Amino acid sequence: MEKTKFGTTSNGQSVDLFTLTNPNGLIAKIATYGAILTELHIPDRQGNVADVVLGFDNLDSYLKGHPHFGCTTGRVANRIAKGKFSLNGKEFSLAINNGPNHLHGGLQGIDKRVWNATTVDSVSGEAVQLRYFSPDGEEGYPGNLNLQVTYILTAKNELQIDYYATCDQPTPINLTNHSYFNLAGAAEGTILDHELLLNAAFFTPVDETSIPTGEILTVAGYIMDFTQSKQIGSDFGKIQGSPGGYDHNFVVNKSFPGELALAARVRDPKSGRTMEVFTTEPGVQLYTANYLDGSLTGKEGRTYSKNSAFCLECQHFPDSVNQPHFPTVILNPGREYRQTTIHRFKPATNAQGG
Repeated sequence: MEKTKFGTTSNGQSVDLFTLTNPNGLIAKIATYGAILTELHIPDRQGNVADVVLGFDNLDSYLKGHPHFGCTTGRVANRIAKGKFSLNGKEFSLAINNGPNHLHGGLQGIDKRVWNATTVDSVSGEAVQLRYFSPDGEEGYPGNLNLQVTYILTAKNELQIDYYATCDQPTPINLTNHSYFNLAGAAEGTILDHELLLNAAFFTPVDETSIPTGEILTVAGYIMDFTQSKQIGSDFGKIQGSPGGYDHNFVVNKSFPGELALAARVRDPKSGRTMEVFTTEPGVQLYTANYLDGSLTGKEGRTYSKNSAFCLECQHFPDSVNQPHFPTVILNPGREYRQTTIHRFKPATNAQGG
């Protein structure tokens, strides 16, 4: 475990960077600004290590603004229709920051706050625990909220993220990690030939502003069907109303609510790297970096172009706070919010054919 200074915010807050390593050469770096996963180094079939998440080399680039690279997003990740919701007879208004809607916690969500962090003991591997107190009214949300996110890099080549929260008033909460992955390496071309399997028989269709219509439809016979592994870009030309890719929520197959279940498996055929994602959350948002346009300069001076990464955001469904038949995102006093997401990496060997 290594702790270094990453920089200082404009208001003088010091930001640290924690480096986690495991015996197999995996390295994860986490910043206290936004509880961001800034780097994740994974070996390929030849043992060559590459950083597989998009981001920046320095804090200043994160402070200038970016599309949520590696962030812990919330209080409510994803979209809330028209930035409004009602709770116990009271209407709340939030920032409109994505077309007509509220996205990822607002203008100054938890992804733009400095968290407190400490190393913690873990039987599974090196771990860092980050904590943030979100006061009543922050970004328009009700209640004081205590948040905790723990990153663990295990000897089994897993990056485990555990989330925990408590509140003193009923409040919506929906946390996720918003890492942009390219298993060939950050900025190593597009991810259109990555092979994706989603353990999801249903998805939630959206309107023209990416708000769920309220329907839960089968993926069978449709371009949303990833129940058998296929190239991510294989059906891009058939996606209607999209800027060139996916930005959709899928319903993870589960035996019971809260089960830690496989959500996705992704393989890069060039490097042989495979990532499996397990989550206790009911949904996973597939986003294929449709809005990256080459204007952002990332690590080592390389630019990030359209479809150069994918996100698998494990979460509750978008706009759940306004859709009562979706799994609830309301946390009440005296209850605990808990969820776990695991990214498991399986570098292929030459004997396995890549």
